[in-house]
Amino acid sequence: MKRKDEIRKADGKLGVLIPGIGGAVSTTFLAGVETVRRGLALPIGSLTQMGTIRLGKRFEYRIPNIKDFVPLSGLDDLVFGGWDIFPANGYEAALQAEVLKQEHLEPVRSFLEGIKPWPAVFNQAYVKNLTGPNVKPESSHMDLVEAVRADIRGFKERNGASRCVMIWCASTEAYLQPAAVHGSLKDFEDGLKKSDPRIPPSMLYAYAALTSGIPYINGAPNLTVDLPAMVELAEKCRVPIAGKDFKTGQTLMKTILAPGLKARMLGLTGWYSTNILGNRDGLVLDDKDSFKTKEESKLSVLQTILQPDLYSQLYRDFYHKVVISYYPPRGDAKEGWDCIDIFGWLGYPMQIKVNFLCRDSILAAPLVLDLVLFADLAQRAEMSGIQEWLSFYFKSPQCAENLYPEHDLFIQSMKLKNTLRYLMGEEQITHLGLDYYYPM
Repeated sequence: MKRKDEIRKADGKLGVLIPGIGGAVSTTFLAGVETVRRGLALPIGSLTQMGTIRLGKRFEYRIPNIKDFVPLSGLDDLVFGGWDIFPANGYEAALQAEVLKQEHLEPVRSFLEGIKPWPAVFNQAYVKNLTGPNVKPESSHMDLVEAVRADIRGFKERNGASRCVMIWCASTEAYLQPAAVHGSLKDFEDGLKKSDPRIPPSMLYAYAALTSGIPYINGAPNLTVDLPAMVELAEKCRVPIAGKDFKTGQTLMKTILAPGLKARMLGLTGWYSTNILGNRDGLVLDDKDSFKTKEESKLSVLQTILQPDLYSQLYRDFYHKVVISYYPPRGDAKEGWDCIDIFGWLGYPMQIKVNFLCRDSILAAPLVLDLVLFADLAQRAEMSGIQEWLSFYFKSPQCAENLYPEHDLFIQSMKLKNTLRYLMGEEQITHLGLDYYYPM
């Protein structure tokens, strides 16, 4: 790991490679970045662009912007490319997604029209409710990996990109349990040669990226780099990996509310969550196997935050239910209801109701930007393997095998900012504060 002046400078163009580049999240991200670059809007929701970081003691009032404190790539240096099973260019795809209004797309129309998806790696068995014509003709796993690598090489050459980051913004794949083929790099590569059906498209993209020296970020809940084989490969290739599942709507609220309940020692008997959404993500999740993947990701949050094994009197038997319903009229404007049954002093029951009318892609787009910039920073700082400090952005944060994941948003935020402080040679912030009042 390199620190401070040893971190390689963010010189040249940074390529952003996106499987699922024609989807709602991707097109909202692309249109948003270009809109911000032209000075037409603010990058609201992006920690790298709008966040600050405290340094030193409170009375010093050293609070720089994060983008001025750490050597991040500038927005003007980003270039974009990616894959999608639908051939629509970026502008056409953004119109179809119906997230951004046409009046906001028109100023960046020429930029979006210039983004044309490359044929995608696709396996209908892993995304049953979608089909599209823009699919690679290769049939074997190894041929598909090489085709993705060729796309990457061509993109870098055409755009003069000095380095790249790949971020999965494609649909949630069907639920998959880890198998022997995922247990080691040797077993995985043997599986590639045999076109093992337990290796889905996302893993082919990840393998192509990592073996090309490119960081890989998993924005969906499917099994991809959270495998012994992929962790081994990332370490071997000295490349960062991070995931999984962008933390946006309902789960974002859970990681804000649940730590508050626990901090005040309030009990929980049940948490019922239901969502309605009508975008392509909702259509994909209407399949039970893809929903199973998402459900596992959403259900894991409360168990880890509340620690019922340590606080059995408060959380031992709480009931947690998650429902996602496909409802086309809503499009990307997801609505999430949470009915939370809690209890307090002397066991008296209380309730909390949350009705979050959010826009999934509006919440996800700034996460994509931050993750790309931070993953590139990690690569230049030679931070290979799992990037747990980026847990802040994920529903199911990947961590070392012998650790439990940290879901508490506020601890995640502290971990992220302390990592940045460490990289830049600054003192860690613990918020102890006793030295302001007593000799230490």
